Amino acid sequence: MPVTVVVPSVLAAASGGRTQFQLSDAEAASVREALDAVGRDYPVLGRRLRDERGELRRHVNVYVGGEDVRRGRGLSTPVAAGQEILVIQSIAGG
Repeated sequence: MPVTVVVPSVLAAASGGRTQFQLSDAEAASVREALDAVGRDYPVLGRRLRDERGELRRHVNVYVGGEDVRRGRGLSTPVAAGQEILVIQSIAGG
């Protein structure tokens, strides 16, 4: 059963118009591996999500099973087959 990575439509320009990515559970055993896989195909999206050290950018929030990965194991958060990784980008306004 694949792992699904969902990104907001505001990032679709960086991912060829895509907002969902299906990954095999073998290439997405953790959040880091899933973002690596998406970033290989869409490097601009990868740079929008993570900084030069590979860490999540401050304005990017990632959830697995409804839980914020920053409150747990971060990018090392395990992902089970069939789970969804939801990426939400904070948008500031004024």
